[in-house]
Amino acid sequence: MSPATILNPKPLQTTSSNDSLTIAGRTFKSRLMTGTGKYPNLKTMQESIIASGCEIVTVAVRRVQTKAPGHEGLAEAIDWDKIWMLPNTAGCKTVEEAVRVARLGREMAKLLGQEENNFVKLEVIPDAKYLLPDPIGTLEAAEQLVKEGFAVLPYINADPLLAKRLEEAGCVTVMPLGSPIGSGQGLKNAANIAIIIEQAKVPVVVDAGIGSPSEAAAAMEMGADALLVNSAIALAKDPVTMAKAVGMAAEAGRMAYQAGRIPIKAYASASSPLTGTVG
Repeated sequence: MSPATILNPKPLQTTSSNDSLTIAGRTFKSRLMTGTGKYPNLKTMQESIIASGCEIVTVAVRRVQTKAPGHEGLAEAIDWDKIWMLPNTAGCKTVEEAVRVARLGREMAKLLGQEENNFVKLEVIPDAKYLLPDPIGTLEAAEQLVKEGFAVLPYINADPLLAKRLEEAGCVTVMPLGSPIGSGQGLKNAANIAIIIEQAKVPVVVDAGIGSPSEAAAAMEMGADALLVNSAIALAKDPVTMAKAVGMAAEAGRMAYQAGRIPIKAYASASSPLTGTVG
């Protein structure tokens, strides 16, 4: 079942060439976020980020701090004058770990010249096999980080009730997973994501599971405000070309959402008018 059969999104009233994404008062032209992990080398990562057109890149604080394989020199490899850093708490299994790593991420952003950057992608994931986020721990950590002045972007299961609770707690986005991270299964949770999009008053960022540009476009056509795509780009045979394709798909999906798709009908409707036809 395609996302379009689940939700016929209500189109925006106007289509603007100046359409932009605003998160915590900061405005971005691109609606695609990318990551830094899983690339074959730093050069490919750099070229892929540029090709994607993204303006937000998420960085695993723990892996940079520990100089984990593939992350040596990563902080210096990106032009942070042009790219907004989104530190993330990847690898954290508990609330306490996530809060501590979020604080380290804020300091890392400052050291790299982004003095006003208080963004954090919040991940609390105790499950090593399926990498599904802990809903209770995520909410607890989010409440603590909001009190400390962070702009919290929480990674969650596609749970509409949890999304609403996180929004009420002060999170600046909600980031439901399309399917398990890195799985490439696409929008398995489309029905719940559609409910989250309908109810949310903060940007909805579909994060995890997207494996192709067509799936990226489908998420945006549903009315998602943005996407975070990493594995589909980094693990592609040609990451740079895939990055460009995903960036174009995000833009096309957004334009399609704004334009407003035709209703789905159970019967045919002729494209050509029937009046004035030759008898």
